[in-house]
Formats: sequence, C-alpha cells, structure tokens
Amino acid sequence: MEVKHLEVLSLIMVFVFFGFILLVLNVITSIWAYRDSVRKGNSKEYAIVVLIGTLFFPIIGLIVYLIIRND
Repeated sequence: MEVKHLEVLSLIMVFVFFGFILLVLNVITSIWAYRDSVRKGNSKEYAIVVLIGTLFFPIIGLIVYLIIRND
C-alpha cells in the first residue's frame, strides 16, 4: 500500500514539474511578445493587449501576434 502512494506522489510531482515548465515558458513568451511590440513602435496599450492575450491564450495568442506583427 505504501508503494502505491509513492507511485501516485511521484506521478503528481512529474505533472507539477511539467506544468511549472509550461507556465515559465508561457510567461517568457508573453514578455517577449510585449517587448517586441513596444520595440516595433506600437503603443503601450496595444502592447498590454498583446501581453494579456498571450498570457491567457498562450499558443493561439502567440500565433496571432506573430501573424499580425509588423516586420
């Protein structure tokens, strides 16, 4: 019975670790999108919308930003 609890605990720890990695990656890409938006000369309001969009919708928000950004 004790071994079963350790297996479940280790599985939970793996999920928590990967979830933390994904959270950090989301924050890093959101900060990059915000800084890139400001660097390209967009207004602060637009950059904040980009930041919020990429924070709450990580994959779709980043893809949309990469499509609509000015190059």
